[in-house]
Formats: sequence, structure tokens, C-alpha cells
Amino acid sequence: MEWDDFAAWGRRAADWAQEYRRTVGDLPVRARTRPGEVLDALPETPPESPEDMETVFADFERIVMPGITHWQHPRFFAYFNSNAAAPAVLAEFLVAAIAPQCMLWQTSPAATEMETRMMDWLRQAIGLPDGFAGVIQDSASSATLAAVLTMRERALDWSGNSAGLAGQIPLRVYASREVHTSIDRAVWVAGIGDANLVRIASRGDRRGIDPLALEEAIIADKAAGLQPAGVILCVGGTSTGATDPVADCIAVARRHGLYTHVDAAWAGSAMICPEFRPIWAGVEQADSLVFNPHKWLGVPFDCAAHYLRDPDALVRTLAISPEYLKTQGRDGIVNYSEWSVPLGRRFRALKLWFLIRAFGLEGLRARIRNHVAWARGLHDRLAAEPDFEIVTPPMWSLFTFRHVPPGAADPDALNLALVEAINDDGRIYLTQTRVDGAVAIRLQVGAFDATRSDVDTAFDTITELARR
Repeated sequence: MEWDDFAAWGRRAADWAQEYRRTVGDLPVRARTRPGEVLDALPETPPESPEDMETVFADFERIVMPGITHWQHPRFFAYFNSNAAAPAVLAEFLVAAIAPQCMLWQTSPAATEMETRMMDWLRQAIGLPDGFAGVIQDSASSATLAAVLTMRERALDWSGNSAGLAGQIPLRVYASREVHTSIDRAVWVAGIGDANLVRIASRGDRRGIDPLALEEAIIADKAAGLQPAGVILCVGGTSTGATDPVADCIAVARRHGLYTHVDAAWAGSAMICPEFRPIWAGVEQADSLVFNPHKWLGVPFDCAAHYLRDPDALVRTLAISPEYLKTQGRDGIVNYSEWSVPLGRRFRALKLWFLIRAFGLEGLRARIRNHVAWARGLHDRLAAEPDFEIVTPPMWSLFTFRHVPPGAADPDALNLALVEAINDDGRIYLTQTRVDGAVAIRLQVGAFDATRSDVDTAFDTITELARR
């Protein structure tokens, strides 16, 4: 296909996408293909001659779509939604057509300056004070890795990149057991090592770090000749929505001169609603934080908002400026590739611009408020059922529960079987977790186009299949 044919196929793709999004709720949420089925449908060797686009598009529908789990389904209650609202999808279409490489200001001035402005729009939207600067990373995992690398360099007086870690005093990073596995990976990749990721005991319904236990661990490590480097806090953990007491933990970290990073990958989007902000009170004292607009705000993956009180520390950690990357004759510019591990960068800010302008902050707040209210209503209905128990209470729109009928010999096996039966049924999609070693079923409401009726369907499906 050449560009002369693109407009016709673009219209065809747009019509297909519109119809798909109108009818996705009629499909089973989870893919029903067997392992290897898609692979076996794809030829083992590439074509030597061009193929007609009509054939390619037909094969897309025949081979690819049956193997897709529908993340945009209104009854996708698993993991955390990776939403894609229509205006932001349109922006991604335009970015794909322009295909810019946005590593430097001079390679894409509009992309760089729009990123600066969109990060400030989001900063205002979630109530962060002036002084925080933002950068778009591909995911919270990358932002956390950047934070851990900065912790490492600060703790080693900026010698880690040049001298390496061999012979250095072991560094220590502190977090609860509820943090995402991206924290584990970050300490691996940074060379700190899993043995030096110190897990601090949690307490209370929010399953957050005990600040006293945090301080005791730091003091003990110093006494043992180890080097504390930083603390990673969790707001809205993946398993149960666990949230650390941010202000108290940052106060401990500051007393010991440690860098603090807040991972609010999912729940940070809820902070566009002022009534939810008290739960992360003190976040303005953090050195850095991250949340993912590609989860709850409707921005297509990937788009993670990474905020820093002192971006110079991050730039000092990551920046490399060979002659061929220098911009001559321009002062005061920002090159966001110096704020990220990858050099290459996509034009991610455009989809934020389209989304925020098309819905307005109040339109986005209304969706989040609905999701939270509907999830709490579903929680209350399940809690009233005699053969169900709530394991962890609602954190925003996430809670966990178990089916516990009288006489159940193996509740773990029963609930794993229930999750599989629900997902095979196709009306809704859920995932399981473990809470204090026992299996629980997690449910979170976050699909951009979900309705109250979709949440009611979740209750009906769960109770019907549990009792079947």
C-alpha cells in the first residue's frame, strides 16, 4: 500500500474502530484462544511478494481479534484498566502519521514544549504545588528505575556511574511488601540487589508501612555499616490498594537524609478529585512521584507522569551529551531524553492535550467519582451476602473478597476455581491475589466507558457462578 491509498484505508480503519468500540461490550472479555492457536495461524515464513491490503485486513480480523483480551470492555474489572478514550486515540493516530523522534528539543520543538505544558496541567490537576517539574515516561516502572538510580548516585556522592558499585558499601532501599514488582526490578537493574531491598512491616486497614518500623530498620542498617539510600512509598498498591502514611514516612526519611519516591501508578489519577487527596497528605514533600494517566484517565498506553522536586539530580544521574546531540545556539531548552533512561522518545503529550481539552477536568472527575461510588456499592452488596466475606475494604474503586460457603474444605482452591469460572463465562473479567497468604479475588472499577449497569452485572455474575 502506498500513500495514495492511505486515506481510503484510514477511513476503513476508523469505521472499524468506531464499530468495535460500540460493540465491544457484547464480546467475552477474555480471549478464548488456546495457547499456540494464533501462532499456528501465522505463516512460518514471510511473504516474498506484496500482498493485497484487503487480504491483510481480513486476516487481522480472522487471526488477531479472536486472540485479543478486550481491555476496553466496560466490564473489565481485572488488573488496572489501560483505557483509551476516543480523543486520545485520534491523537495517537496523528502522532503515528507524523512519526517524530522527540529525543531533543531541536528534533521536535512542539513535542518538547507541549510536554512541559501538559505536565504542568497535570501537576495543577492533582494539586501538587509549584516547584515540581514533570516528564512523561513510558511507564511507572521506568520512573521508579530513574528514582532508584538517583537514590544510588546521591548516596554514593555521584560516583556510581563512573566508578561502579564494586567495593562500595552496600546500599539499602526501603519499601513495604505491598509495592509493585517494578520496585524489585529497579533495585536489580540499578545493581543494588534484591538482598538490599528492605521490606518494612505494614499495619492497619490501608496495609501501609509502620513508620516506627521504618526508622528502626534505617538505624539498624547504619549501625551495621550499611548505607541507606532511599524510601519508596506506595499509594494504591496493585494487590489491595495498599497506601503508606506518606507524611509520616517522608518525615522519617528526611531525618536520615534519604531520597523518597512515591509510586501512585494507579491511584494518582484519582487525585484530580480534591476529596481524595487527604489520603496522600504530605506527598508534596517527596523527592519524586509517578502516576499513570494511561490507567484511569483514558490516555492510551504508554504515558506515565513522573514529577520531581529537583530535576537537576535526575539529569545529573542520566544525562550524556555527546557532540552530535548538542543543540547549538539555544539556551534554556529542555532535552527530555536527559530525564529518561531511553534516548528515543515518543510524542506522548499530544494525547494528553486532546483528552484534557475534549473532556475537561470536570468530565474526567465525574468518571472517577462514578467508578469509586459504584465499586463501594458493589462492595456493600457482596458484604451483605452470607456466603461472601470482604478481605480488604475499598481503596478508591478497588476491594478484595472471598467466597466462603459453609463447609468449604479448601477456600483457596474454591476461589481460584471461581475466578476461572467467571473469566470463562465471559461477562466480566477478574483477577486473584493473595492477602496474608490466602487467596482473595480482587475487583476494581476503572473502565472508561463503564456504567452502573456493568457493575450490577458483576454482582449478578459473581453470585450466580459462585452458587452454581
